[in-house]
Amino acid sequence: MEEPTINAHNKEEYPPMHTAEHILNATMVRMFGCPRSRNAHIERKKSKCDYELSACPTEEQVDAIEAKVNEVIARGLDITVEYMPREEAARIVDLSKLPDDASETLRIVRVGDYDACACAGAHVGNTLEIGSFRILSHDYENGRWRVRWKVV
Repeated sequence: MEEPTINAHNKEEYPPMHTAEHILNATMVRMFGCPRSRNAHIERKKSKCDYELSACPTEEQVDAIEAKVNEVIARGLDITVEYMPREEAARIVDLSKLPDDASETLRIVRVGDYDACACAGAHVGNTLEIGSFRILSHDYENGRWRVRWKVV
């Protein structure tokens, strides 16, 4: 099957960090019931994500986030891609952050059975290629929890 044309991606992510972001997002949704990060800056050396939370996570919760992300990485999950019409994608993933000019055909990236989202970015083929996830620091202000992290 020929790969459909989708919107051009405007960033060059480091695939291990970008794939770890998917796992972090799914972990936050599962643990806190919050939306995926509302703002993310993914770089090779360190990255940050902002989440809308009603309170700052405790240090025990921060440790649990890091442990869960590493547990998922250690499962050796394959990252797969499929293309589907926007209407079909809306039944399985949150499209609220999709740009207005997004193509009618969307690229859905799955991290095994743990995460699925519409994404045009670069990813590793298997979570074992990520390395270890480490939370460097975090802060909380006006309902926004910012976490800074890296993979090593």
